[in-house]
Amino acid sequence: MVKAYAYTRVSGATQVKKDGLTRQASAIKRYSKANGYEVVQVFREEGVSGTLEERPALATLMVDLEQNGHGIKTVIIEKLDRLARDLMVQEAIVRDFQRHGYQLVSTAEGPDLADDDGTRKLIRQIFGAVAEYDKTMLVAKLRAARDRKRKATGRCEGPLPYGQDEHEQKVVRRIRRMRRKGRDGKPSMTLKLICDTLNSEGIPTRRGKLWTPAQLHYILKRKGA
Repeated sequence: MVKAYAYTRVSGATQVKKDGLTRQASAIKRYSKANGYEVVQVFREEGVSGTLEERPALATLMVDLEQNGHGIKTVIIEKLDRLARDLMVQEAIVRDFQRHGYQLVSTAEGPDLADDDGTRKLIRQIFGAVAEYDKTMLVAKLRAARDRKRKATGRCEGPLPYGQDEHEQKVVRRIRRMRRKGRDGKPSMTLKLICDTLNSEGIPTRRGKLWTPAQLHYILKRKGA
């Protein structure tokens, strides 16, 4: 039984809460059991882009490989794009493994990924180029989808404007009434006075905080008041 480390990575903070890391760890566990490896520790890279060479968990893994005197020289990943999506970053990391004589194993692409054999290097670079292309296309498609939604609705990201449910709509109507202009053309109440009124009555903002004139200005402007 060959002892090994495992390395898993997800690129976005929201992905940390999903099953990406668990799925990778499960795939590595199944592969290890079928191929005679014993994973003694899993190094988790949480919310770090596959285009970056600076990886805290990967750096810790490399230091542990070099300094602990345990004889472990094998690292298992689910697939190459977990190591890196960008081809140049991927090759830089692989070269680091090569320099130290470590074995890099992928559950999807097989063992000996760090070998400098011409065929193995070509396969590694093809997989890296595909991963880099997939990442580039994903970013482009997300950007296109955001642009399309923005053109259709005038907005795309961030929280929905205040006034989405019945309670919020009631508060907005009251704000507009308090701000209504008198015969002299001036608002009957200042924004600060409206804030003071709402806050004194214990009517919070959506986030449970006190009202500010800036928030009221945005609401009134959006409603066309």
